[in-house]
Amino acid sequence: MDAITNTEWIAGRVTLEHKRIYRVMTESGELMAEITGKMRFLAGGREDYPAVGDWVLLSARLNEGKATIHSILPRFSKFSRKVAGETTEEQIVATNVNTVFLVAALNQDFNIRRLERYLLLTWESGANPVIVLTKADLCEDSEPFIQDVEGVAFGVPIHVTSAKDLTGLEPLQSYLGEGQTVALLGSSGAGKSTLTNYLLGEEKQLVQDIRDEDGKGRHTTTHRELVVLPSGGMIIDTPGMRELQLWEADGGMSQSFSDVEDLAEQCYFRDCKHEKERECAVREAIESGALDEKRFQSYIKLQRELAYLDRKNDKRAQLAEKEKWKKLAGDRTRVYRK
Repeated sequence: MDAITNTEWIAGRVTLEHKRIYRVMTESGELMAEITGKMRFLAGGREDYPAVGDWVLLSARLNEGKATIHSILPRFSKFSRKVAGETTEEQIVATNVNTVFLVAALNQDFNIRRLERYLLLTWESGANPVIVLTKADLCEDSEPFIQDVEGVAFGVPIHVTSAKDLTGLEPLQSYLGEGQTVALLGSSGAGKSTLTNYLLGEEKQLVQDIRDEDGKGRHTTTHRELVVLPSGGMIIDTPGMRELQLWEADGGMSQSFSDVEDLAEQCYFRDCKHEKERECAVREAIESGALDEKRFQSYIKLQRELAYLDRKNDKRAQLAEKEKWKKLAGDRTRVYRK
């Protein structure tokens, strides 16, 4: 029991975040929480703040329905992207996720290059990806889409579904056993909210129609929220992300582009740029049709993006370290003056 009257230390899981106010699910019910001033002072970046899916240690004021978060318990997975725009800052989409449903609609908004990015960041997060192709009722033949996905998602489960016809949905329940957490990621209009409603068994998430002229969706989910399902599993629906910039993906590159990197290992020159060098296994594979030129160009683009991000992060880390020492120096000065 804490020194403060009617306060006890408990663990909880963050289900919703809004402007540094957190809704936390605990054994004693849902509490609204804020972090301590110490946590805020010591935070070096976004990863030091709670995110949806985090397990936290908090002191609860149960009679008020409020709590204070003191620390974040270790995460076993973390899906992050760079915030939209020019700012070099991490945005944590979800944490402690076992499986990520990468949701893509079988209409004119289907984009295999965008799916590559989602796969890359999912592998990097530590969660397992599952491809969910939705709105099969709008597609006369799903086989070409499946072949495209198989060409970039080696060994990843693929499920073709239609919420309208209620087909292909039942197998998804196997990922949502008790204690399992699934996050839904995909662009607006892909069918994430419809899928959430089906799995939940009620109309919790607002659903809007896609635009007929381009097949693109309108934003329906406006925030990330963790919801407990009747199965005992949990699901995190996320807003559609039209812009998905990388944050960290060095390890994910090897898993997402294992075909390209395996070919690169076979090149005659160790530092082969895969341009005009002789005995380049990558160029030979492209010329023979064994490797799609667009996939290789996507690989090069993502490599350059990561290299640029590394340079920006190095500068950001240096500035953060300077700021940290300034804070500490200022604290010492105040102590000496007293």
